[in-house]
Amino acid sequence: MITQYALLVVGVACLMAALVLVLMPRMAACVPAYVGLLLLHWSYFIAVPVSTFVFWGVATLLVVGLRYMSPRGEIDGKASSNLYIGLGAIAGCLLGIIVGARVMVLGVILGAIAGQFMYSRTPDGSWLKMTNRDFWRYFSAKCLPAIVAVSIIGIAIEGFIF
Repeated sequence: MITQYALLVVGVACLMAALVLVLMPRMAACVPAYVGLLLLHWSYFIAVPVSTFVFWGVATLLVVGLRYMSPRGEIDGKASSNLYIGLGAIAGCLLGIIVGARVMVLGVILGAIAGQFMYSRTPDGSWLKMTNRDFWRYFSAKCLPAIVAVSIIGIAIEGFIF
């Protein structure tokens, strides 16, 4: 019984750390999110199918590999896009959970795209144009890690709700 509550507390702490890392990335935020989901599942407070673990585990490995192969630092030298992309993904997650569990990942993706689009309209992000291929490169480098991490957090939240 005590072990279950300890796993619950550490799992929620990992999810909170992942949420902070989405907004201020120092490492791939999906790693603590995935660990948090595993710990919550092992605490028996939520039940997650094995296929979900496999899918998001592969997605986490892809994001970690993408981050490892990407050059260090921002293209424009600023990290302000993380707030736009992260908050957009979180808002999309919350709206997706309200609509339905199956819509949550789509909400996260659309929220991250909307956040990047809003960032491209600021003076710092004016070099990102929707028709330019840099927009989609930046999407794969910045939005994909946020999408994976926020989606895993959303799955954990859905596990508590449903």
